[in-house]
Amino acid sequence: MNSHDHHHHVPSSRSTLVAALCLTLGFAAVEFIAGLWAGSLALVADAGHMLTDSSALGLAAFAAWMAGRPASKRRTWGYGRTEVLAALINGVIMLLLVGSIAWHAFERFQDPRDISGAAVMGVALVGLVVNLLVFWALSRGERNLNVRGALLHVLGDLLGSVAALASGIVIMVTGWTPIDPILSLLICVLILIAAIRLLLDSAHVVMEGVPQGLDIDRVRATMTAVDGVQDIHDLHVWQVSSNRVALSAHVVVVDLGEWPVTLAALNRALLESHDIDHPTLQPELVHSHDCAHQPEACR
Repeated sequence: MNSHDHHHHVPSSRSTLVAALCLTLGFAAVEFIAGLWAGSLALVADAGHMLTDSSALGLAAFAAWMAGRPASKRRTWGYGRTEVLAALINGVIMLLLVGSIAWHAFERFQDPRDISGAAVMGVALVGLVVNLLVFWALSRGERNLNVRGALLHVLGDLLGSVAALASGIVIMVTGWTPIDPILSLLICVLILIAAIRLLLDSAHVVMEGVPQGLDIDRVRATMTAVDGVQDIHDLHVWQVSSNRVALSAHVVVVDLGEWPVTLAALNRALLESHDIDHPTLQPELVHSHDCAHQPEACR
């Protein structure tokens, strides 16, 4: 039986998340006040979205801090999965936000209101610049599920700013106010698709599914290609956290005396070919394996 030493990864995105939180929270207040004054649902919705994003970014920053904490007697794998939980929570928040914006948009169709196109366009333009800056900063860092959840929120803000800008331009040029709720609904659809994808990916990790991008058959082939390995069974591969993949398996070998050499070769092959840094492997002799699976052959 072998177990690699644990390697603790401190997410490099933590300081970027905190900076994005401060910037997003500050502009959300400005946009909310401007939206009320201009009478624009697109601006108010985007401000509410940014306020929700501030909570999401705060949650993401907290999760990044937790993920960097060392393992304990009760948390032997450490706290890396806090990032996955944060991604799940962010996905649920996004679904609730989409429902709220859609509800208010349908209300606007029934009860149209006067909107100041110039004010909407001006504030939306500033918001677009702010969101582009935050999105650029986050996209340059680590791309784990936690940061993906934060990026999803910021992308929603970015699309919201584009929609508000387009709304302001159309209202200024044509005076057609239904464009405001129409664009709000369009943004809801785009955010909904991304939120569902994030929730599915997060649930896959929680269910200890094979990590995205890994083919279990290719992993098995890599292992059986190592000299001295006859067969692999009870093979399990799962994602412990956003940047740690674990594997456990029984390895059927001909000679237990060669196990240290075979083990080193297996560990090296798994790391180099599949970036699996925490394999736990148990050797079995060919005869013992046959007896376990075909008892009648050993009588």
